[in-house]
Amino acid sequence: MGTASERPSTSVEDYVKVIYDLQERGTGPVTISGIAERLTVSNSSVSGMLRKLSDLDLVAHVRYGDVHLTTTGEKLALEVLRRHRLIESYLVEALGYSWDEVHDEAEILEHVVSDRFVERIAEHLGNPTVDPHGDPIPTREGTIAAPQTHLLSEADPDEVGTIVRVNDSDPELLRYLAEHGLRIGTRVRVIDREPFGGPLVVQVGVDDAQERRSLGLIAAQALWVLPDGPEG
Repeated sequence: MGTASERPSTSVEDYVKVIYDLQERGTGPVTISGIAERLTVSNSSVSGMLRKLSDLDLVAHVRYGDVHLTTTGEKLALEVLRRHRLIESYLVEALGYSWDEVHDEAEILEHVVSDRFVERIAEHLGNPTVDPHGDPIPTREGTIAAPQTHLLSEADPDEVGTIVRVNDSDPELLRYLAEHGLRIGTRVRVIDREPFGGPLVVQVGVDDAQERRSLGLIAAQALWVLPDGPEG
């Protein structure tokens, strides 16, 4: 798939990418309603597209069941994600975009740039392994790293770790996190967790400058942390 004209349609690429993203983030089974919510379309539209994707051997789905990518579908999703995440990286590193501006731009550009252009970006940036939000960038061969991280919302009290990944789908949330010092590389300590989905109290910065923040569930579910090791 060297050029954009040789690839599947934009809608096909968008669907497999969203399904992969929902699978990867591990927040539960991938369902028609979950896909519909992410793509802001109706459940009936998703059902119709899933039949098409099934005919193309990109998804495995039975009526009323969960949705899974096939091996072919996962390969396509990783190709799209590589383009998307490298474009985001280029927009930040070379063009001075902020991390809350790049997602929507990359959503458009990922479907129109050639693979040659994407590889030039990768070479220019020194073949980065993560994008500005900490999302792993698939290799050209279609492999992707799986770091041992978990959502901040799942962290135990007194756990200390480093923010290594942020959900990039909501620009307003990204601006909020940045304003409160919750960026890639920030170390945090969980102070307390309110029951029944209540806010999480965290200490931002565990060395010199320290501030306490109260994070709602949506914000805490948008951040992945890498826990300190036994010596940390």
